[in-house]
Amino acid sequence: MNRKAVALLSGGLDSTLAVKVMLEQGIEIVALNFTSTFCTCSLRGSVCSNEAARVANEFGITIKTMQKGLDYIEIVRDPKYGYGQGMNPCVDCRIYMHKLAKKYMEEIGASFIITGEVLGQRPMSQRRDAFKSIERESGLQGLIVRPLCAKRLDPTIPEKLGIINREKLLDVIGRSRKHQIALAEELDIQNYPCPSGGCLLTDKIFSKRVKDLLDNKKDVTMKDLQLLKVGRHFRLNQDNKIIIGRDEAENKRMKNLIQADDSLIEPLDFVGPIGLISGLSRNGTHLLAGRMVLRYAGEKAHGKRKLTLLRNGESTAFEVDSPAEDELLKGMMI
Repeated sequence: MNRKAVALLSGGLDSTLAVKVMLEQGIEIVALNFTSTFCTCSLRGSVCSNEAARVANEFGITIKTMQKGLDYIEIVRDPKYGYGQGMNPCVDCRIYMHKLAKKYMEEIGASFIITGEVLGQRPMSQRRDAFKSIERESGLQGLIVRPLCAKRLDPTIPEKLGIINREKLLDVIGRSRKHQIALAEELDIQNYPCPSGGCLLTDKIFSKRVKDLLDNKKDVTMKDLQLLKVGRHFRLNQDNKIIIGRDEAENKRMKNLIQADDSLIEPLDFVGPIGLISGLSRNGTHLLAGRMVLRYAGEKAHGKRKLTLLRNGESTAFEVDSPAEDELLKGMMI
C-alpha cells in the first residue's frame, strides 16, 4: 500500500477540509469530483465542479470530473437501500460513487479513498451502518478514510499500517459546522465554499416531478432531466405532459431542450410564456397547451388568442377560444 489516495472533492467545506488534513500528513491526493443534473448549484447559476476545481487549484492537486450518467437514473428509479425524504437514494448514491472511485483508484495506482463525511451529519447516509454498507457494496472495506470523524470510527487499513497518523485525525460528529469552521481558520483556509449538500432529489416538489417522469417514461434522456428544473409541469397522460415557461430565461432553456416528437407552442401576436408538449401529442393537445399559455400570459395577452405550433420543423398558426380554467390546471399540475 502506498501513500497515494483518491479524494472525493465536492467543493464543499467538509471535503475541502478532509483533503487539507491529508495533505498536511504528506498524502498524495488526486481529487475526484462528481457532477449531476440534480445538483442545486445549477439553479444558482454556478457549477459544483467549478468550486471543486478552484479548491484543487489552490491546493495544487490534480482533479478529475465525472458525470453521473443515465445509469445513475436507474439507481434513482429503484434503490436497494430506499429513499430519504424525497427521491434521494443517498446510500445507493454513495455506493455508486465509491464504485467508480475504486475503479479510478486502481487505474491511477492509488491505495485508498478520502471523503469529507462526518458521522451523524446526514440522517440517511452518514451513519455507522450506512458507512459499513457503502464499504461492503463498493468493495472498499477498510479503505475509506474519513479524516473529520475518523476517531469516532474503527481504524482503517492506512491507519493500521501507519501510512496515516490516526492521532492527527479528528472526532467531529453531528450536524453542527462549528468544528469545521474553526478548523478552516486554523488551517488558513479562506473563502471556503458553503457546506455542500444541495441535491434536488431531497426537495419534495422536485421529487414529485422525478417520480412522475420515471413512472411514465422508461427511456429517460438527459434533456428530460434538465426539463424537470424549468417551468410549470402538467401531466395529461402516460405519453404526454405540458410544460409552461415562467419567464424569458425559462422560455429560452425550453427551446434548447426540445426533443424529437416534442411540440412547441408560442404566442403569435402577444407576449407570454411558451408551452412544450413532451412526447408525440394527440389531436387537440396543442389546443389545450395553447389555452394554458393564454392563461399564464394573463393581461399581457390583451385579449389576443393566436399562437403557433412548431412540430417536426413545421410551423402552424392556430387560435384558442379561452384561457384554461384554474380548476383544470390544478388537477393536472405535478
